[in-house]
Amino acid sequence: MTAELVRGQNHPLSRSRLEIRVSAGTPIVTAAALGDESGRIHGVEWVAHPGAPTRPGLEVSRQAAADHRLAVDLDALADAVHRVSVLLALPAAADGRGPARFGAVAAPFVAVTGPDGTEVASYTVTGLDTESAVVALELYRRQGAWKVRAVGQGYAGGLTELLTDQGLPQARQLAGDIDEAVARGLARSVQAPPSRPSDGDRSRQTTAPARHPDQAAGTTPQGTPDPVPPAYGGQPADLPGQGGPQPAYPGGAADPSAATTGGPIDYSHPRRRNAAPPPPPPPPPAAPPAQPGQPARPVAGDATGWSMDERLYNQVWGMFEDLARTTAAYRSAVDFAESRMDKELEQVLSDPRSRIGSQGDAAREAARARQARLVDQAREVFDRDLAQLVAEAEVVEPALPPAYARWDNPVWHAYRVPMEIPMALRLGDLRLPEADRLRIPMLLRLPLERGLWIDSGRADAPDESFTDPHEMRRLAVETAVSHAARLLAVHPAGEFTVHVIDPAGSGAQPLAPLTRAGVLAAPPARGAGGVAEVLGRLTQRVDLVQMALRGGAADSLPPGFDTSQHLLIVNDFPHGFDDRAVNQLRYLADEGPSVGVHLMMVADREESAGYGPLLDPLWRALLRLTPVADSHLADPWVGHAWTYEPPLVPPGSQVLQQVLTRVAEARRTWGP
Repeated sequence: MTAELVRGQNHPLSRSRLEIRVSAGTPIVTAAALGDESGRIHGVEWVAHPGAPTRPGLEVSRQAAADHRLAVDLDALADAVHRVSVLLALPAAADGRGPARFGAVAAPFVAVTGPDGTEVASYTVTGLDTESAVVALELYRRQGAWKVRAVGQGYAGGLTELLTDQGLPQARQLAGDIDEAVARGLARSVQAPPSRPSDGDRSRQTTAPARHPDQAAGTTPQGTPDPVPPAYGGQPADLPGQGGPQPAYPGGAADPSAATTGGPIDYSHPRRRNAAPPPPPPPPPAAPPAQPGQPARPVAGDATGWSMDERLYNQVWGMFEDLARTTAAYRSAVDFAESRMDKELEQVLSDPRSRIGSQGDAAREAARARQARLVDQAREVFDRDLAQLVAEAEVVEPALPPAYARWDNPVWHAYRVPMEIPMALRLGDLRLPEADRLRIPMLLRLPLERGLWIDSGRADAPDESFTDPHEMRRLAVETAVSHAARLLAVHPAGEFTVHVIDPAGSGAQPLAPLTRAGVLAAPPARGAGGVAEVLGRLTQRVDLVQMALRGGAADSLPPGFDTSQHLLIVNDFPHGFDDRAVNQLRYLADEGPSVGVHLMMVADREESAGYGPLLDPLWRALLRLTPVADSHLADPWVGHAWTYEPPLVPPGSQVLQQVLTRVAEARRTWGP
C-alpha cells in the first residue's frame, strides 16, 4: 500500500533498487546528494547531477525536464553513505528566463517506486514560495535499515545555498557546473508538448473549445494547474505565466513594455485582411466505429483546437508524447526483467551447492526463461501501442498542411502563398530505435523564439560516408536552404525577408535555389565588407525597433519602415568575421528574435574555437540541428535520445524550386 507522506514523515523501505519519479508541470533540474551520518556532503563526487549523472548507486536525468526518473541502488552505495538527498531546482539561472521561484509553479510531486513501477511512498512538496531549490526527500539508513523521509526544505538562494547548507565546500563551483550543464542541454533538448487526456482511449475527442495556442490544456498530477504547451528546442518562452492572448511586435512575442507605453506597435502587414476572432470550432469529426474489443480507428485532426491546423498540431504532439511514454515503459520493463534475472543468478551463484551441476543449470535456465517471458510481454504491449500510433500517422501525415508536411507530400503541388502565418513549422522528423518505422514530425512554434544552428561539423556523423568536411558543409547549406524556403513559403507575401552572408562564396552552389528564384533581399554578402554591411544594417534595425518599443514612440519610426520579419543565414563562420562582427552576431542572436530578426548559423563550432568561451553563449542560444540523421535530441521526460532527420528535398524533385518561384511571384504581385 502506498504511503502518502507529509513533511517530516518517514516510511520504511523494503527494497534496495528503487526509482524516484518527479513530476513538476514545468522544467526543473534534479540531482541526488550522498551524505554521511550527519548528512554532510564530502565533495563534488558525492553529488549526481546533469553534468555528472551517474555515481555509484545513483543515476539522475541529464537535463531540465517536467518529469524525471532517478535510479537508486542502495546496496551499491559505499559504507560511508548514510543518506541520499533528492534535490530539485529551477533552471532559471541557466538562461535567465522562466520562473524564479517554486511559489510561481505547480507543487512538485515525488514518488518512490520499485523498478516495476510499484509505488512505495509519495510526497507533494507544498508550502514553497520564494525558494528556487529544495531538498524534496531523503533516503536514510538507521540501524541497518533504510527509510524515506519527506523533507521539503527550500532555499531562496538556490543550489549554492542548498549545497552550502549540506556542508559542501565547493558549493558555488558545483552550482555553476550544474547551471552550465543545463544550459548546454538547451541546444539538444525538445521541450514538453501538451499532454494528452489520460482517459485511456486514443480518440481524444471533445466538444470543449481549445484555449489560445499558448494556453493549450495539459494534464499534471495532484490537480495542479495545466502547463502551457511550450515550443521545441527547450526554449522557455511559453512557461506558465507567459501564455494567453498577447499583443505582438515583429516575431509575435509579447511586448514587455506594452503595459506602460500605452500599447504595442502594430506590425501587421498593410495588405493583410484583419478579421474578427472566429467563433468556437465545431466538435472534431467522430472516429469511425471500431469492432468490439478493438481500438477506435484514428482520424486526422481529432485533437482539440480552434482550427484544423491547431488540431493537427496538438495531435502530432500527442503522438510524440505517446511514443515517448510507451517507449519509456517498455525500456523500464526490460530493465526490470534484466535486474530480476541478475539477482536470481546471483543467488544461484552464491550457494556452492547449486553453483555447479544440473541443479544450477536448471536454476539459471529458469531465471533466463522468466526474463524472456517478461520481455516478451513488455514487447507485446509496446507493439500494440506502436501499431496504433503507426495507424494514426498513416492518416495524419497526408492531412498535414504545407507548414507541417514533408517535401514529398502532394499538398505542395497545390501550394499557394498563404494569407496568415501558421502556428508552427516542420523542422524534420524524430524517431526512436525501438520504433524505427514511425516518424514523428518535429514542429517548431512560430514566430521563432530562438535562432537555428545547422551543425556542419563531423563529430556526430553517423557513418564514414559523411567524413568528408566539404560534403558535410554542402549538406549543411542545403539543409539551411530547405528551412529558409519553408519559412518563406508559410509566411504571407512580403512578411518574411531573407539575408545571406557567404564571405568566401563557398555556398554558392547549394544557395542557388534561393538566388535563382530571386527571393533574397540582396545577393549573398561577400568578404569582410559585406559581412560588416549586413550585420550593421540588421543591428541598427534591432536598436531602432527596441527604442521605439521601450519609448512608446511608434510614430517615430521612419515612413515606410519594413515591418516584415528578417532571417539572416550565416555560412562559413567565422571566415570574414572580426571581433566587432562577432559581437554584433551575438547581439542579433540574443536580442533579434524579440523584434523579428532571426539567425540561422551554418557552422562547425570547432572552427571558432580560437575565440575561446566568448562564443559559448552564442551556441547555447541556438537550437542545434544537423544535416544528416543524428541521435542527439532529448525529450523532456526521461531523456530519450531521439534521432533527428532533416527535411531534405527528395533527389530529383523540383518541388523546392516550384515553391520558391511562387513565393517570388507573390512578392512581385504584392510589391514591397
